[in-house]
Amino acid sequence: MAQDTSISNSWRVLRRFLVGVLFVLLLGLFLLSRIDNPRAERFRMALVDRFFPSFEWALVPVTSMTRMVSDFQSYTRVYEQNQELRRELQRMKGWREAALQLEQKNAQLLALNNVKLNSRLAFITGEVMTDSGGPFSQSALVNIGRQDGVSDGFAAVDGLGLVGRIAGVGELTSRVLFLSDVSSSVPVVVIPSGRRAILRGDNTIVPPLDFLDSEAGVQAGSRVMTSGDGGVFPADILVGQVAVDPQGRFRVRLAADYENLDFIRVLKITPREDISGTGDIIGAPIIEGADE
Repeated sequence: MAQDTSISNSWRVLRRFLVGVLFVLLLGLFLLSRIDNPRAERFRMALVDRFFPSFEWALVPVTSMTRMVSDFQSYTRVYEQNQELRRELQRMKGWREAALQLEQKNAQLLALNNVKLNSRLAFITGEVMTDSGGPFSQSALVNIGRQDGVSDGFAAVDGLGLVGRIAGVGELTSRVLFLSDVSSSVPVVVIPSGRRAILRGDNTIVPPLDFLDSEAGVQAGSRVMTSGDGGVFPADILVGQVAVDPQGRFRVRLAADYENLDFIRVLKITPREDISGTGDIIGAPIIEGADE
């Protein structure tokens, strides 16, 4: 029992001695680091050169831990940016819903005021049933047809711009040929330069502009609208914006959202009514011999 007590006391004395030595060593290192003297500086550098290579293995986990902390901070910043983008997207969805409500209210006010913007232009909205496109065909089927007054050649739009034209009509369904299809050709005009061209599909979402009458005033970002030439499409329907490919060729970045195409609005154009004869509204008939 006495032997155990003696060992315990010896260990306690040794521990106090080691703590005192460590304290003196740390105090000496602190004072050495604070002395501003050339000799002290040379001594410090000699100590670094002597002991730093030996402790290089001890710095490896410290360096790895520092790198892990830096990566974690980077991931944290990326996560915060992602959350901010999600909140921004949510706000944009709210603005979109507000815009749709304003559009509905505007339509109701126009109906209440009996405003008729274009007597020849009407529309009917259909739901996209399936995308029948492929590598060589870009089209979709909608659930409106001949019984709804749809005919071949009618323009089809979504909420953003021109989608294509009706190319095949049944009693209950119709096929919409996209602007990107290789068999699609639409006369367009570039705004504000007024240059006319043909938008020819090439199975991409950025079809080229062919037969551009002049490149003057045409630049990337210019709006492209339907020109109405040929009477197939109504004029002034948004098609997209001008883009320039690496080869310097003018193309059009289509405005229609083909990836989220759920509903299509088909524009129905009623033919103009021909007026034959004067209808006795220009002036009174001339009676021969009335001046005699």
